[in-house]
Formats: sequence, C-alpha cells, structure tokens
Amino acid sequence: MATLTIRNLDDQVKALLRVEAARHGRSMEEEVRVILQNALTGAANPTGSIGLGSRIHQRFAHLADAGLTLPERNEKPRSAEFLE
Repeated sequence: MATLTIRNLDDQVKALLRVEAARHGRSMEEEVRVILQNALTGAANPTGSIGLGSRIHQRFAHLADAGLTLPERNEKPRSAEFLE
C-alpha cells in the first residue's frame, strides 16, 4: 500500500473531514480513503441510501398505471417566449 501526504489542506476542509469521519464512525484517514475510492471508481451512492428522486419514484410507483392517457407529443420542443 502507498502512503500519501497532503500539504496545505485548508483548516475548514480538515474540520469538515473530521466531522464526516466521526459521523461515519471512521478515522479521518479511513474517511479520506473511502472518499477517494468512491470518487475514482464512480461509486454513485457510497452510503447505500437512495436519493430524493428515487424515493419519490418509489412512493408513487403504484400510480404509474392509473389509467391516465397522455396526449401525443406532435410538436417539436421550443424555447420559452418572454414578453417585455
């Protein structure tokens, strides 16, 4: 395993890192490893929790087939017109 030293880290960033590490029950060093791993491997959701949009979708998924008919989209999309 390699060792990495980060110089000139802003005090506020260090304080925020300390808080996040404590929140996750990890050391600051472990927190940095997890943050780097997730950032570089593309882990979208490292905590395992789902986002707000996904929660809203789950909440109303049972309404997806409520027999609603949507009008066909025959027009091309257009930008908004602002009147003065």
